[in-house]
Amino acid sequence: MLSIAIDAMGGDFGPTPIIEGTILALSERKFKAILVGDSKTLKPLIPSEFLESISFVESSDVLDMHEAATNALKRKESSIYKAVDLVKDKYADAVVSMGHSGATMSLATLRIGRLKGVLRPAIATIMPTAVSGKLSLVLDVGANVDCRAEHLAQFAILGEAYAKDVLKIMNPKVGLLSNGEEQTKGNEITKEAFGLLKKLDSFVGNVEGNNIFDGSVDVIVCDGFVGNILLKTSEGVADSITKIIKQNVKRSPLAIAGSVLMRKVFSVLKKQVDYAEYGGAPLIGINGCAIIGHGKSNPKAVKNAIFQAINFSNSKINEDIEARLVLIENEKV
Repeated sequence: MLSIAIDAMGGDFGPTPIIEGTILALSERKFKAILVGDSKTLKPLIPSEFLESISFVESSDVLDMHEAATNALKRKESSIYKAVDLVKDKYADAVVSMGHSGATMSLATLRIGRLKGVLRPAIATIMPTAVSGKLSLVLDVGANVDCRAEHLAQFAILGEAYAKDVLKIMNPKVGLLSNGEEQTKGNEITKEAFGLLKKLDSFVGNVEGNNIFDGSVDVIVCDGFVGNILLKTSEGVADSITKIIKQNVKRSPLAIAGSVLMRKVFSVLKKQVDYAEYGGAPLIGINGCAIIGHGKSNPKAVKNAIFQAINFSNSKINEDIEARLVLIENEKV
């Protein structure tokens, strides 16, 4: 049975939604939850029937969201440090944290370590598309602000492996995010990356921002600076659209009647753009599994982040990434 280490003290709202999300996950899937934090605070939040599926690792320190990520390396008693080390020491198969994303990323990269051949791990996020049942994967969305062309080329390999092994997309299409579809578009780094990516059978060329949501491509590659702006902008647009619809519906009796008839459509829209449906973002390229959740995660988001960790850990993605990198390296010789 898989063991998932959960930073129970991270997150903007304290341990309550994290515990509730863990209970929801245990109600639907079989796994061993290792809660890292103050057990005296955590145990009263847990129904007695779930205690046999949960163990505790004591932690006396919590890294605040506003602290520098580099502080995490010195805070060995913090909940995130101890949760990551459970994976490093093979006591857990994956770590899930709704806490400090920079600290989680730094600790996972430095403590767990990178896969053989991986230059830089990348954070990937799932995006909804206009095609029913189809998702797209964008990486990097924040781990690497400054990238070289070879980093972008590796992100394509990491993303392709995740799409195949975890998302179960048989023949994923990979695109390079740029300001135009033509090969000549982009900055010097993306132009150089285009040349490297042409060697991949899955590469379809440059894609633009709208292609992320139209279902035409499965994996979109960019650096962490662009990717993080894209992620935050998408979240803002989705939230604004929801608010605009609600505001305008209230202004007209006819619109209210129409909204009742369109309730199912609105519920589908809300589900597609709700980050809680996807739970968290995997850090791909480390020698294990780390899922980075949103600080404002509700119990549903926590549950789905845990499910991501389970699906990742049950796959052979890390083995496939290493094998693919070796194959590409041998082709250069």
